[in-house]
Amino acid sequence: MATPIEGVDVERVTAWFSEHVGDITEPLSFRLIAGGHSNLTFEVTDRHDGRWVLRRPPLGQVLATAHDMEREYRIISALAATDVPVAPAVALCTDVEVNGSPFYVMEFVEGTIVRNEATAATLSVEQRRRASESIVDTLAAIHAVDISAVGLSDLGRHDGYIERQLRRWYRQYQSSKEQVPGMDYPAVDEVHDLLASRTPHQHGVSIVHGDYRLDNCMLAADGSVAAVLDWEICTLGDPLADVGLLSVYWADPGDTAALPQASPTSLEGFLRRSEVVTRYGVTSGRDLADIAFYEAFGWWKLTCIIAGVYARYAGGAMGSAVEGQQVRGFAKMVEQLAERTRNAAAGVAG
Repeated sequence: MATPIEGVDVERVTAWFSEHVGDITEPLSFRLIAGGHSNLTFEVTDRHDGRWVLRRPPLGQVLATAHDMEREYRIISALAATDVPVAPAVALCTDVEVNGSPFYVMEFVEGTIVRNEATAATLSVEQRRRASESIVDTLAAIHAVDISAVGLSDLGRHDGYIERQLRRWYRQYQSSKEQVPGMDYPAVDEVHDLLASRTPHQHGVSIVHGDYRLDNCMLAADGSVAAVLDWEICTLGDPLADVGLLSVYWADPGDTAALPQASPTSLEGFLRRSEVVTRYGVTSGRDLADIAFYEAFGWWKLTCIIAGVYARYAGGAMGSAVEGQQVRGFAKMVEQLAERTRNAAAGVAG
């Protein structure tokens, strides 16, 4: 009998693989890949070491559109023929009878995901610099994709991106507050109102990844980006929102990282935050005069995202192995992020 895996119906998913993925040798083994706080990602291996990746929504209640497997699958399929490196899409399952929710499968891409300083330390100074440059250049490539040519012009509205994002993430934050009694961070409300009143004119329309950072990129042996991961909140909108959020995640030496996994960029070899922003401006040719607004928006959005993660952990949606210490850790993280959001917004208010 197959070993039970939380989030995977091994028997039914194996049967589906045999029919839709093709040349597999049973039995399949499934391993939850660490690092995700939203959609669940599993490495799938067959008896002859064939390898794939399976993505499914988190366990329990989720937002109606935030974990849309068909949407993610469509995006990576469309980007396959562009300069944006993505894992090749293999198959999509929309039949919830197979695994309790939709899921999709993509090819396994060899490489390194830098989630912490220990992993970053295994890279040479040259690899770190190459990673920095490639991450920036890849973001510019994402924003340069001809959305009509790849069939994604209907992925989202083309205008009013920041206004829509403010509404969306503010609603999620309020929903998270309802799930966790006593959760309230006034800075989130204050900065929401400030950003809504100071929103600049949108800087064109492009694909917006929505959570672009070092540990959402798979690095090849030379440090270049082998595949961009986690497209679950991708849409169309203002490309500078991605730049602002990348800047938030990018820690310089001496900085307190926005998140634990953001700290590796402070190591020698990585570009400094200002160099990242400057390189993007040169590579993309975009005007970055309003970057302070987008950085403040990035801090605010990140606070709302982590508040949502905290609420899901507190509610048990990420599985039974989550411990109370992890839940308390996310509560503290949201508190710290809310204060840093207020500090970042001071530059916009001034």
